[in-house]
Amino acid sequence: MIAPARSRTLALALAFAFAFALAGCGATAGDKMRADVTSFQKEQTAEKLFERGKGFASVGDMTRAEEYLAAAIEAGADDRKVMPILLRVCAADHRYRVAIAYAEPYLQKHPDDVATHFVLGTLYAAVGEGAQAKVELQRVIAVKPNEANAHFALAVVMRDQDNDLAAADKHFREYLRLDPRGSHADEARASLLKEVPPPSKAD
Repeated sequence: MIAPARSRTLALALAFAFAFALAGCGATAGDKMRADVTSFQKEQTAEKLFERGKGFASVGDMTRAEEYLAAAIEAGADDRKVMPILLRVCAADHRYRVAIAYAEPYLQKHPDDVATHFVLGTLYAAVGEGAQAKVELQRVIAVKPNEANAHFALAVVMRDQDNDLAAADKHFREYLRLDPRGSHADEARASLLKEVPPPSKAD
């Protein structure tokens, strides 16, 4: 049986031996090994954080979901995959300005993400920033002129925040042309300056 003091000495000796052996392998190989391990750990952590965030969202714990999803992006997760869920979580919890704070820098990095421009436009509208909402929604329409919901959202901003009924009428009509039986069709028709009858069942 090895005495405790001798055991500690042996453990220290082994530790120094391993350190010396690793140093002898060459700095380049050691650095590469450590970099590979760090990269692997980062990927694993990001994926786990993302999955946990989705899990909390599925049970309605939006605060924790936001924390984990934001941490996943920080850890290197694909922000194009995480951001839509993160924004949805914040919006579901009525934390619109928090969602805006996530969306703005994301769009600086991914200016071609039309779907997020649309979400940001609706978020601006929700906090009463009509001018910014219009910029984002008009950007969506410029790229996707047949996006019915963007026309409807823009019309609502023009009606409710600008009191520009003529401009709103134009976009309500475009929404009805593109999606005459859409979920917002009744409101769009009720908001027109001149009534348009609903489509017949034969149409």
